[in-house]
Formats: sequence, structure tokens, C-alpha cells
Amino acid sequence: MGQIVQAQPNGQAGGNALALRANESPSQYLTFSLGGEMFAVGILNVKEIIEYGHLTEIPMMPAFIRGVINLRGSVVPVIDLSARFGGKTTEVSRRTCIVIVEVSDDAGGEVSRHDIGIMVDAVSEVLDIPGSEIEPPPTFGAKIRADFIFGMGKVSGKFVIILNISKVLSVDEIAQLTGTEASASDALVANTVQ
Repeated sequence: MGQIVQAQPNGQAGGNALALRANESPSQYLTFSLGGEMFAVGILNVKEIIEYGHLTEIPMMPAFIRGVINLRGSVVPVIDLSARFGGKTTEVSRRTCIVIVEVSDDAGGEVSRHDIGIMVDAVSEVLDIPGSEIEPPPTFGAKIRADFIFGMGKVSGKFVIILNISKVLSVDEIAQLTGTEASASDALVANTVQ
């Protein structure tokens, strides 16, 4: 699976950085709703979409880690995106689902891949958004951290927030937030083995 191209840091060759992003960014995005807002992730990061089912809760984890699921024998942590963005936890409804995404982690120079589930209110559709229709993330005013936003896609006169999934689901940052001493790759599932 591919990885969404990371946005250039603010302050670097503004026009050139946007031109690079326009050429490198994937053109297809899976869109979904979360708390009344429309978000998107690069389709190359998405492995599958599953119906919201039984989660096994893990004690003493941050509120945004809803638990783990058994996905064909693999333990997959499930992150509540609304809570991850600092909002309230997602209310489970008939349309709530889990999007399984693949995240790369290059700890110590070795690239490893992790499957992580993200809980969303509802999946909408796959959209083609050309790089020329993607604006840089706003520096202020967004309800989520600026580094979580890859860009703002313009679709039918409205904006879709395109997430930088490698930042939103950073295994290292999540491990630090859990307050465990386990390695970053094991922190999300360490308590499920016991």
C-alpha cells in the first residue's frame, strides 16, 4: 500500500512546495464524515472498510483508543478520530464503521507497517481530487492540529479536509500519549497479550 505524501513544512518555497504536492499527491481519496465535517484519506492508505462491531477495550488507555478488534487473526487497534482530534468520543450509530488503514513507521531506519482502525461516523465515497484543487492547510482556525492536515481539497465549491494520516496515527506519538514504556510498535497492543 502507498503512503500519503507529507506536506512540505510551512515557510519553505511556498509556490514550489505546492507545485510539488500537486504532482505527488494521490488523486483518489476516501471521504468520510466525522462530527459533521467531511474528511478524506488517500485511497492508497486504505486496506478495507468494516462494519462497526465488538471491540475489546484496553484498560488505562487514552480516550481516543477505543480498543482492539480481531481482524482475521491479527490484533488491530481502533482509534476514535473525533476523540483523537480533541473532541468528544464518537456515538455509535447504524452508519458508524471502521476504516482499516496501513501506516508506515520508520523507527531506527527500518520501515515497518501497521494496520490501525479509525472509527468514523459514516463513509461517503471515493473522490478524484486533482493536486491543483488542493490548497495548503490553514495555519489557524481549524478544529484539529495543523500538522494533522495534508491539505484542503476543493470539491463542488466545498472544502474536504485531507488528513496527513501518518501524523494523525503516528505510532511514536500514540505510544508517548499512552505513557507506557513499551516500544512504539508494541504500545498499542501490549495489554492485549496479557
